[in-house]
Amino acid sequence: MSIQKNKKPVDKASQIKTLKKVLHYIKDYRWLLIGSILFAAVVCVLTLWLPILQGQAIDKIVSKGNVDFKGLVHILMIIVVTVLITALAQWLQNLVNNKVAYHVVRDLRNAAFKKIEQLPLSYLDAHPSGDLVSRVIADADQFSDGLLMGFTQLFSGVLMILGTLIFMFSIDWIIALVVVILTPLSLFVARFIASHSYKHFRRQSEIRGQQTALIDEMISGQKAVQAYGREEDVCKRFDDINDRLRDTSLKATFYSSLTNPCTRFVNSIVYAAAAIFGAFLTLRGRITVGQLSSALSYANQYSKPFNEISGVVTELQNSIACAARILELIELEPEKADPQHPVTVDHFDGKVDIDHVYFQYVPERPLIQDFNLHVKPGSKIAIVGPTGCGKTTLINLLMRFYDVNKGDIKVEDTSIYDMTRRNLRSGFGMVLQDTWIKDGTVRENIAMGRPDASDEEIVTAAKKAHADEFIRRLGDGYDTYLTGGGDLSEGQRQLLCIARIMLAMPPMIILDEATSSIDTRTEMLIQQSFDKLSNGRTSFIVAHRLSTIRSADQILVMKDGNIIETGNHQELLKKGGFYAKLYNSQFQQS
Repeated sequence: MSIQKNKKPVDKASQIKTLKKVLHYIKDYRWLLIGSILFAAVVCVLTLWLPILQGQAIDKIVSKGNVDFKGLVHILMIIVVTVLITALAQWLQNLVNNKVAYHVVRDLRNAAFKKIEQLPLSYLDAHPSGDLVSRVIADADQFSDGLLMGFTQLFSGVLMILGTLIFMFSIDWIIALVVVILTPLSLFVARFIASHSYKHFRRQSEIRGQQTALIDEMISGQKAVQAYGREEDVCKRFDDINDRLRDTSLKATFYSSLTNPCTRFVNSIVYAAAAIFGAFLTLRGRITVGQLSSALSYANQYSKPFNEISGVVTELQNSIACAARILELIELEPEKADPQHPVTVDHFDGKVDIDHVYFQYVPERPLIQDFNLHVKPGSKIAIVGPTGCGKTTLINLLMRFYDVNKGDIKVEDTSIYDMTRRNLRSGFGMVLQDTWIKDGTVRENIAMGRPDASDEEIVTAAKKAHADEFIRRLGDGYDTYLTGGGDLSEGQRQLLCIARIMLAMPPMIILDEATSSIDTRTEMLIQQSFDKLSNGRTSFIVAHRLSTIRSADQILVMKDGNIIETGNHQELLKKGGFYAKLYNSQFQQS
């Protein structure tokens, strides 16, 4: 599976667009957001009031032996109460911010997961699963961290700047003006850093997705990697991605790490200028020493929000980059919707008609061309042919995992495109070569198609699939908990999948290399069970072992997307054509 590289350019317009989409998710929690702003306002006002109180306390100490202790104690008590209320308001603000941030991320993850469930199979086949996992897990976590920091510090920082200006101008407009005039230096530095850091954070997020995809791919295919001695090649691929991630991360970290020292340097210049002007004003008697102390506290406090906001902006660059990847997934085009007024088939007899069907996975590579097939109810249809001829593709079209490019497929004289997918698929039961076992007990895995089945029915189905014997040897029998089936052999996993269809007893059956991982003796026994199950039911069997399809009513021999021969086993052997060559090559006597 190839790793897709996203090289789409990122600009300011795309950041703003992503931010607007994020705000759409936040609006559901606007009352909590308003509460956060109110708490931030309380924290801001009380925090800014403290320097005034400190200045008043300093002015109570006029000189040695001339101290207003009564007034000083009164001010100190007010300071203590103010600090306690500020701490409480800040705690409540953080509580609200946490709730908003984690609820928004939960909503994004839910939307992303639901979209994955709605995506067409063509997208999932063409994109590495590890990248999707990275978007839903890692990118969502990164976004959550940035969003939380944004709520916690951005609102407070903006309010603190505005409040500080008001209080500074109330003390002396000259000192306030000096601070305001020098402020653009800090803004310029923050803007410069933010503009360079976003593109690196976006690229970092993309490469992290590629890395996750490769790890997922290699873990699932580790046996093949070791069997073919490709460990060194895989390590080189991983090192390449890891090196690119390192380089991008270093650049992103470098630019983001410039934020604090650069803004602190500018803020020190602002503070020094305010102190010099304030000292001259104090000497002239324009302001008191206490007022100078308050003004310098504000000058210092005025710069801190810029430090915090510049740090938040850097973190938000990473957060928005991650949000863009999640939203990109959420906004993908889902599979074609079911018809608004579907035709419902209540009973399936097993009649299937495929009329003049054309299909290709990619436009430049035609696969199925003018395919026609008419299946009577209860027929047993076998599909054989060389690899890549279109056997499994035909099953995918029949189940609407893919849609035809041209032509029509009918079940019970009803176009499958006039039915809902759920209605269509309720008429089929499938056993594929690729097995899938969910996290759960053996009992739950067998009963997937019929959750209401009794224990007796589940055991009966397992016996028909010749799975009962190995199930009882497991630690807890039918109550053994399976973790993705990793604790079972491939053959045992396939037996459980066969037990599912034995329990569901669907009107029509699809077997795509259903016994490919099972030993010959067990396969013969299961084949007898399949023959009983398919009696009176339409069944489609894709097989490479031609011995398993000799009893088929009709055998379709496919090559290059076309049916080149049809007939039963004996008829095709007599023709001496392509099927006969395939069959004889498998049963050639030495």
